[in-house]
Amino acid sequence: MKGKVCSMQIREMFAKPIDRDLQGVIIVGQDETANVKQELEEYVVTRELQKHFADFFAAYKTGITGNTSKTGVWISGFFGSGKSHFLKILSYLLENKEIAGKKAIDYFVDDNKIADPMVLADMQLAANTPTDVVLFNIDSKSDSNSKQNKDAIVNVFLKVFNEMQGYCGAMPFLADLERRLNEEGKYEEFKQKFEENYGDAWVDSRQDFDFIQDDIVDTLIDMDFMSEAAARNWCEKAAEPYKISIEDFAKRVKAYIDRKGNNHHVAFLVDEVGQYIGDDSNLMLNLQTVREELGKECNGKAWVIVTSQQDIDSITKVKGNDFSKIQGRFDTRISLSSANVDEVIKKRILDKKDTAAQMLRLLYDQKATTIKNKIVFNDGVEKKLYADENDFALVYPFVPYQFNLLASVLTSIRTHGASGKHLSEGERSMLAMFKESAMDYKEHEEGTLIPFHAFYDALENFLDHSHRGVIIKAYDNGFINPDHKTKDVFAINVLKTLFMIKYVNNVIEANIDNITSLMISDIDDDRIELKAKVEDALNVLVRQMLVQRNGEIYVFLTDEEQEINREIESQNVEMAEVINKASEMIFEDIFTDKKYRYPAFNGRYAFPFNSTVDDRPYKANQNYDIGVHILTPAADMGTDETTLRMVSGQGREVLVVLPDDRAFMDEIQRYLKIEKFLRLNTSSALPQYETIKEGKRLEMRERNANARLYLSESLKEADIYVNGDKAQINAKEVSTRINEALGRLISTVYHKLSYIDAAYGEDDIRKVFKTSNQISLNLEGGTEPNIHALDDVLSYVADNTRMHMKTSMKSIKDRFMKAPYGFVEDDVHWLVAKLFRRGDLAFYMNGSSVSTHNKEAEEIINYITKKSYVDKLMMEQKIRVSEKEKKVTKDVMKELFGATGNSDDEDTMMNAFVTYATKLTSTLGELEVRYESTRYPGKHIVEYGRKLLFGLVQIQTPTEFFQAVAKKQDDLLDFAEDYEPVKAFFNSEQKTIFDKAVLYLSKYDDSKTYIVDENLENIVAQISEIVKKQSPYSDIPKLPELLKKFSDVYSDILDEQLKPVLDSVYDSQKRVFDVLNTKEYAETKRSSYSALFDEITNAAKGCTNVSVLRSYADRAETLKIRLLNEMTQTDQNIALKKAEEVRKRLEAQAKEVGNVDQAQIEAEVQKKVEKVKKTKNVSIKSITKTASWRLENTEDVDKYLNELRLKLVSELDTDTIVNIEF
Repeated sequence: MKGKVCSMQIREMFAKPIDRDLQGVIIVGQDETANVKQELEEYVVTRELQKHFADFFAAYKTGITGNTSKTGVWISGFFGSGKSHFLKILSYLLENKEIAGKKAIDYFVDDNKIADPMVLADMQLAANTPTDVVLFNIDSKSDSNSKQNKDAIVNVFLKVFNEMQGYCGAMPFLADLERRLNEEGKYEEFKQKFEENYGDAWVDSRQDFDFIQDDIVDTLIDMDFMSEAAARNWCEKAAEPYKISIEDFAKRVKAYIDRKGNNHHVAFLVDEVGQYIGDDSNLMLNLQTVREELGKECNGKAWVIVTSQQDIDSITKVKGNDFSKIQGRFDTRISLSSANVDEVIKKRILDKKDTAAQMLRLLYDQKATTIKNKIVFNDGVEKKLYADENDFALVYPFVPYQFNLLASVLTSIRTHGASGKHLSEGERSMLAMFKESAMDYKEHEEGTLIPFHAFYDALENFLDHSHRGVIIKAYDNGFINPDHKTKDVFAINVLKTLFMIKYVNNVIEANIDNITSLMISDIDDDRIELKAKVEDALNVLVRQMLVQRNGEIYVFLTDEEQEINREIESQNVEMAEVINKASEMIFEDIFTDKKYRYPAFNGRYAFPFNSTVDDRPYKANQNYDIGVHILTPAADMGTDETTLRMVSGQGREVLVVLPDDRAFMDEIQRYLKIEKFLRLNTSSALPQYETIKEGKRLEMRERNANARLYLSESLKEADIYVNGDKAQINAKEVSTRINEALGRLISTVYHKLSYIDAAYGEDDIRKVFKTSNQISLNLEGGTEPNIHALDDVLSYVADNTRMHMKTSMKSIKDRFMKAPYGFVEDDVHWLVAKLFRRGDLAFYMNGSSVSTHNKEAEEIINYITKKSYVDKLMMEQKIRVSEKEKKVTKDVMKELFGATGNSDDEDTMMNAFVTYATKLTSTLGELEVRYESTRYPGKHIVEYGRKLLFGLVQIQTPTEFFQAVAKKQDDLLDFAEDYEPVKAFFNSEQKTIFDKAVLYLSKYDDSKTYIVDENLENIVAQISEIVKKQSPYSDIPKLPELLKKFSDVYSDILDEQLKPVLDSVYDSQKRVFDVLNTKEYAETKRSSYSALFDEITNAAKGCTNVSVLRSYADRAETLKIRLLNEMTQTDQNIALKKAEEVRKRLEAQAKEVGNVDQAQIEAEVQKKVEKVKKTKNVSIKSITKTASWRLENTEDVDKYLNELRLKLVSELDTDTIVNIEF
């Protein structure tokens, strides 16, 4: 480098030559003495490896000194971590071969690689124990289709076990023959005779078994080992599929160990078992069982030591606990960390000479700040930089972050970009990567930093074509490599960097700043210049479609991804689709407000607005007074400020003009193209299609996020026009900016919103209805609340009324909830309620007038506030009632109801009148019911008054009501005068006296047939004359004296009539008891019969009505006949009972003698029982049918006697006594 004195090249700094031959690829199965010697000499036993060697040999020792079944070892580590190298070193130590004149263990002893003497003693013990080491890569040793076989693992183990003994590995049936021959000591003879017969050595020819069967048969016959038939039979069986159980395999291993004796061991060292098994549970079970059976059968003499990737899920896609189970069968577990690799690289590759280390420490002291400013990462994921000057001297010419990042890259490439060759040959170690990268820069001088793309060249041959081919073709691209260079092309170096970090986006973001840091190649690089170069290179790569930009992230594209990208780019996406998606982002994600809340009255007023982007409404059916109109760079309107001012002034819109930056539109377009491609292309012949498709879904989400971010930034920087002017808004937050502009727009569009100076709700409407004199109570300082709003609502209704139209609540809401008012429903409800209660509005519901006198306040409030009535409630301006009509109504109320109206409010006055009238109508209705039973005075007055008042209370509108009252003033006053004495009659003692007079007259009418008394008749005539008068009120005071006279005279008459009635009752009683005394049951009936006659006697004595009194004699006569008949029936019942008793006695006697003659018995009964005759009791009155006879001569006597004789004869009947009672 220019300007540097006594500069030092990088190759001169290292303690060991950087260009020495170094095994970078650890291939299990490769065994060259020179390489092995170098591996053992240069193997770095880090602090971590000290522990791993201790753990392994402590476990291994248990099988040497005793018995154990725990013979499984699991070695894990990320790709490139050195686990295969560790496995190979273990194989050297266990086998303890002599390498270049030294035993393998001696390389560890001589170089003091193991710090703990106890561990070294365990290693010596293992090295001195005879051991057959079987080291193999399971993937390369297994047949291509063997994984489908559930016994695949044991078959591979058998194969390598056979090969270790020198037998045929590919054909186990041949190995069985070889083993049998060997056990019988004839194997060497067989090989010799076969070569004599066939011409080629057995070991070289046996793989051609199908072609040499005859030679094998001949050789076996010549040796007399088998007969020809047996040999032929064996060949036929050999063609069949070979099967061996895991138990049999374990027994074979044990038999081999037993034959060897001397504590012989066998160690199976299996590389990349995790990669081989994958997520195949059968293979897992197979491996697990092999390990278990070997442990159980061989008692610690046969070991299974395997390696596997550390990140099992990402490499093998094994889910859940399945893989944990198989790991659990391996009791010794060793895990190699990245720190171990770092330490090996630093010691084995980067170890510096003392002078170089000192020079580097001094260089760092000078450049520390510069270095920190040059290498900067901005994705939030920690990346190590130099800790201090010592760390710089130790790691140089590399940067600390490269260790972890390269480890992640290697693991990701193993998953996504490694070829099959790579998997079969082993793993590319980080050691080799750092060594080869350092070699490429060995001629560079101090100050050089090895950029990250340098690792690509060390990896290239291990990549599959879909990745490597992109880089190769880039060299032939004239836009990318205009100078046709074969190496060190800057744009291609950027492309290599992007490939390296393609699959580690969780570790580093591929943005320009991070890519620039990865491209730093010298401490003195100008970062700004380098960033510009990187940006230019990226633009070229994007244009050539080798790289894709996702927002700020750049992505390397494989051949398949490039092909799919070309298909995606061919998708047709209209600008309208882009605008629709932008609208969705703006109004659903960024500016999500659907209404603007006006700050007055705690946000009571929320104004919805139309949402538009480039003349495309975001949603259909938007019909609001105001709007937010976003103009994108694709809008036709342009950016002329005069035009934008004019549009904002005319359209009642907030105009948001985005800057001329189409980044968000490009992102949306890409998003939509991917979406369309994925929707239309569900399958493809491309091998990685499903993986790429999943990547495109992820890209869609990233594009969406980018578009939202860019769109948010554009909205923050947008010019905003409102009310015909460009708004100066300092806020940067999108919602705040647009809302501030909406506030200014609303102040202009809804300029009458200020008419509401007091916010009221439904509770306030109830207060309006509870207060009678609205105007006086609502005045505050002389000004009524919301007065201008009230005036405008009333004016609107009045204009309609003048046009002879009623106004609905809906039309009022439609007018006053829109511009220029913008009132809310509560405002409109309160204004209408207020005007109604103030008497300015008349309400109608279904054509009928609505007022407080015919509807409850709550019902009217419902009409005003409930949505179900918004079309039904109609109103008009109310015509005021004249003062004269109000005065007339007050006068009538005073005269008719005795009430003085204390309010001039017509509704209140009407309500009061109707209330009084309704109450009086009800009272009159009750009086009408009384007239139905009694002919009281004043009936026509009551009926007329009720009809008159009923007509008034039916009137609904105050105007008609007051007019009607005024018209019927005279009738109402006359009724008031006429009704007064009627009311006094019913509410005083008059009605009681009148009722008594009517009762006495009724009593007289009932008894007058039996009364002949001139004085009584005169008294009754006077009472009757008063009662029958239309207006008897002045004569009613005369009635008490007349009623007393009637009572006295009538009492005297009752006394006269009582004696003959009592005598008649006595005669009837005496006749009954005369008969009763002759009966055997007299005592049982006497008391009840006596009570019946006493009841009639007492009633007669207390009777106050002559007609009723006379009837008691008839009642006694009737009772007498009934009781006589009762006794006759009782006598008959007794006689029949006696006859039955006699019959039963005679029948019993006859049965005793055995001779029953029923006829004779009946004759005897008739003899012994007196025949009972019926008795019929008949009153003489029922025979004569008259109360008296008129006799003038003997002919009349004969006539009546003949009639009586005929009737008496008709009463006679057989066996019946007729008893005539007088």
